[in-house]
Amino acid sequence: MSRQNFFSLEFFPPRDVEAAERLQKTTQELLVINPDFISVTFGAGGSTQEGTLETVRMLKAQGIKAVPHLSCIGNKADRILGILEQFKQMGVDRIVALRGDLPSGMGLVDNGLRYASDLVSLIRQHHGDHFHIEVAAYPEMHPQADSPSADLDHFITKVKAGADSAITQYFYNADAYFDFVNRLQAKGINIPVIAGIMPITNYSQLSRFSQMCGAEIPRWIRLRLAEFGDDRASIRSFGIEVVSQLCQQLIDNGAPGIHFYTLNQSAATLAIWNNLNNA
Repeated sequence: MSRQNFFSLEFFPPRDVEAAERLQKTTQELLVINPDFISVTFGAGGSTQEGTLETVRMLKAQGIKAVPHLSCIGNKADRILGILEQFKQMGVDRIVALRGDLPSGMGLVDNGLRYASDLVSLIRQHHGDHFHIEVAAYPEMHPQADSPSADLDHFITKVKAGADSAITQYFYNADAYFDFVNRLQAKGINIPVIAGIMPITNYSQLSRFSQMCGAEIPRWIRLRLAEFGDDRASIRSFGIEVVSQLCQQLIDNGAPGIHFYTLNQSAATLAIWNNLNNA
């Protein structure tokens, strides 16, 4: 494994003091990876805004590059600009810019920010090149897209608005990732596309997440996981093996980095990283 292939992590803001203490422990355990950055999610409609800020502060206090997510759906432009100014004052210079989803029961705010590309444009308009802007990519197509080609066009719009790089939705089919990158390059788009990877530790949870976000669990993986039933140790062992092989395949074939969706846990991510480190 070469250090030219960087690793990054994703956390979500803890919901209570106990969870915050667990996240502190998780952070310390994951420092061995020497992540290039740790991103922090931003709840639907900004519902975890304060938690995002607090988690960013916690990470920065430990000398870690913290990269907050920012979503525009459900937020007015002036609120977005206020949040960006807070981030800037905290020394943040990298943002994950997302459309986001509305929380249940919240009406759409007509603020001119309907898509992630609108948010990218707003950031560039008011902050120039201060922020390195990451956007989302969907190798297996966004679940609300009309077609793969339409989804690719939406992604290119984000790049043209000023995105510097992208992090993908998680996937378990390397061919989908490389096909997406190849189609981008055929369109003249060459920004880094970091492979987003979700460790497999809980089949029912993974199945639920995948149904919501449109990520495909290959049939052979689903069948193996289903066969394990409630045997968590076997699920974890199999998941680490499968995801380690996936990550190695991505690295060997030129993926610029791996972004682990940690779910605020350390064990599976560390096991995968150790497998790659010892490959």
